[in-house]
Amino acid sequence: MAVEQESVSKIFSVLAHPLRRRILLILSEKNECSFTELMNRLGVDTGKLSFHIKNLSAFTEQTPTGRYKLNNSGHNAIKLIKELETWAGQANVSRRETELRLASFKKRTFAFLMDACLMVAVAAVTTVPDVLSILTGGTISTSQFNVVFLATLALLWGYSTLLEGFKGQTIGKLIVRLQVVRIDGRDLSYDGVAVRNFGKAFLLPLDLIVGLRLHDTRYIRYFDKFAGTTVIDLTL
Repeated sequence: MAVEQESVSKIFSVLAHPLRRRILLILSEKNECSFTELMNRLGVDTGKLSFHIKNLSAFTEQTPTGRYKLNNSGHNAIKLIKELETWAGQANVSRRETELRLASFKKRTFAFLMDACLMVAVAAVTTVPDVLSILTGGTISTSQFNVVFLATLALLWGYSTLLEGFKGQTIGKLIVRLQVVRIDGRDLSYDGVAVRNFGKAFLLPLDLIVGLRLHDTRYIRYFDKFAGTTVIDLTL
């Protein structure tokens, strides 16, 4: 059966107004509403709501008590609206991905080395009693080295998670003007940055190898893909 393009255009024309889509979504959520309930929910006057309700007559019907509810066409319209919202969200994500100013591997490495050196210093000062003697030519035992190494990894993870979760930047990233962001444009969460930094702190070689095999410039490390994050360059 041939599709009547005029009817299709009319449906899109009716649903093009955001207030009408809100009315349908409210009716879908509440099952049925009175005129006053819709007016209060939408914050519009009587005339404006009457105009839009009239335009939605093909998608709504009234109960014997005068309340509004969706008819079969209205339920189909809800499915269409939700599918379009999903598509629009995916399109926004794709557009944002193309706009990301991705940081280079070189700058990310430089920021990482600064953060790692800082954490080594903190770990050494806090775990080695005679750290000053080591700096003046003394030696460090294997057990002391292991303690410093493990403390460095733990500190690097906690420090990176805390600062990136707060503002997307460690001290190293702040100096070289880099920032961690989510590729979908949402705010960073501490859970997400904890995941991405776990790979950096404890599984870096594997994290890099798997990440590079993804052949995706957004994800130098695999745990970035896992967390949905990447690093952008603020100087570009």
